[in-house]
Amino acid sequence: MTSRVFQSRDVPFSLYEEVLEVLMRPRFSPLGHLVEGVLESAFEAEAHGDWSRWCSVLKRLPEGLSEGVRLDGPAVTVKGALDLDQRLALEEDLRGLHPWRKGPYDLFDVFIDTEWRSDLKWDRLLGAIQPLQGRTVLDVGCGNGYHLWRMLGSGAARAIGIDPTLLSVAQFLAVKRLAGRFPVDVLPMGIEALPPQMRAFDTVFSMGILYHRRSPMDHLLELKGALRAGGELVLETLVIEGGEGQVLVPEDRYAQMRNVWFIPSPLTLVGWLRRCGFKAVRLVDVSVTTPLEQRRTPWMQFQSLEDFLDPLDPQRTLEGLPSPRRAIFLAESA
Repeated sequence: MTSRVFQSRDVPFSLYEEVLEVLMRPRFSPLGHLVEGVLESAFEAEAHGDWSRWCSVLKRLPEGLSEGVRLDGPAVTVKGALDLDQRLALEEDLRGLHPWRKGPYDLFDVFIDTEWRSDLKWDRLLGAIQPLQGRTVLDVGCGNGYHLWRMLGSGAARAIGIDPTLLSVAQFLAVKRLAGRFPVDVLPMGIEALPPQMRAFDTVFSMGILYHRRSPMDHLLELKGALRAGGELVLETLVIEGGEGQVLVPEDRYAQMRNVWFIPSPLTLVGWLRRCGFKAVRLVDVSVTTPLEQRRTPWMQFQSLEDFLDPLDPQRTLEGLPSPRRAIFLAESA
């Protein structure tokens, strides 16, 4: 399926032709029937005030110069030789997509030191999850797609992410344009736009999303609906210390974020997962977030973790709440 829309449009649309073909296969067709309209709506010139500028950046990026990629970390690396002028122009264009939050990336020797050392999270979960070899995976709220590239490097047959933030999508498209055609894609949509009960993906990741949802149970059920029977959920989220039934509901902000609704204890979240019908639920990691993992950099010059913690007691946020602690849970869909 390649419609007139994708024959007539430029950079972003051309990078979606292959995945549109994949999503029209019977297994994914409920999503495939929606995606063309999603792309058309998301990439309208008026969709975001900076979209035209970001699209101009994408058009200027060099194509066909990649000599290979390295996806075994820590940086997602696109290898190739550029002369000095080309490299300086590439760096200037990539800086035009500031702020870069997930990474790191090394693109033709332009090193993008992102706010998050996302490779550290990947290292914590990789040895615990079911092998990704040959799997089709979905990453919900994937940002600029850093983890999708790592999933591909770990053997996934196809890695699809969804994220409604157009800057993140533009960053992903920049990396993909530089790297070449690989079975990895970011669709500009949120999980609420997924067809219910698709039951299509072998592994579904939700990392750093649950606490932003007003209804955590609904989010868990949406994730379950995207998984095939026997598929694996990889859930990473903020947690608090405490026993079963304990949940932190911030009165206003948490670490200066307004959109944090529920932060459960690990035992509470295990109970939520079981209540939603998941089986073989297990907690595989709990880690305190530190400025080694999340910090301000030249590629993300806004406030970051250190600015959100009490300077006299870094174990508390500015609001006096427990500082960020993140956990990884695995579960199987029935």
